[in-house]
Amino acid sequence: MSNPNQLYLLADHIKLSLLERQRAQSLNLDADSKDGHISRSLDQFRDGLAAIEKEKKRLEESGDEDGALTIDDALPGLQKQYSDLTSQFHGFSSPATESTLTHPNDPTLSSDFEHATTSPTGATTGAPPTSSTSNLRPKGARTTSKTVRFSDNPAGPGASAAGANDEADLEAQLFGSGRYRDNPDDAGMGYRDSAAGMSNTQIHAYHEEILSEQDAQLDALGASIARQRELSLRIGDELDEHVAMLDDVDGAVDRHQGRLDRARRQVGRIARAAGDSKQMIAIVVLIIILVLLIAVLK
Repeated sequence: MSNPNQLYLLADHIKLSLLERQRAQSLNLDADSKDGHISRSLDQFRDGLAAIEKEKKRLEESGDEDGALTIDDALPGLQKQYSDLTSQFHGFSSPATESTLTHPNDPTLSSDFEHATTSPTGATTGAPPTSSTSNLRPKGARTTSKTVRFSDNPAGPGASAAGANDEADLEAQLFGSGRYRDNPDDAGMGYRDSAAGMSNTQIHAYHEEILSEQDAQLDALGASIARQRELSLRIGDELDEHVAMLDDVDGAVDRHQGRLDRARRQVGRIARAAGDSKQMIAIVVLIIILVLLIAVLK
């Protein structure tokens, strides 16, 4: 990775990962799972810096001043970002590193950074939110165990009406208020209720009918999954094409930037040369005037 623009994108990726880790830590969630990914990204960042330093030396030796100047302009900022991100990763925070962490290199990622730095509403540091749809469980938190007491004869002959009501309420809490049905849409009868009173032949035919309906539903589900797979493959192809286009645009921007830098330096040289030529013209005019004065005075 010897392209400074790619290192800037990698730095933004590491910043977002560090911000997400801080967000998880503020909610007492398990954020250690991101450490390995962030560490590998920092190693890749360090290797990229070493690669562009080698590329700079190579360009200087080959006489490509424009390319070397472009890398030289970007290298100090990248090195500072690597140092600040490494400090943040190891827990050494300071105002300077915080500023680096919260400011993206790519302005289009500002919304992502704003989302990553915004704390959830109602969340407090050190305690998990009271209601959350996340599947993550805070570190060290234990699930509340529920105990149920069973009886060999919960509703015996001597049980009181209040005891029977309590047992009915407990049964409703454990198994739900409604009875299980094979077909939830059929509020009247389930499979056993429909098969009650049928002969073996009728039960077999009824069972075959249910299996046929299930096969038809599975076929429809399979066709839907196949369409989704085809759509996913098309989306993947589109993304690959867009990535290739972005790489081409990135290369074209780098080439045009190099040309602009060369043109700027040429304009500077022309301006300095024009200033030197004006001085030479003035000297020549003064010499001519001096010669004329000497000739007249003689």
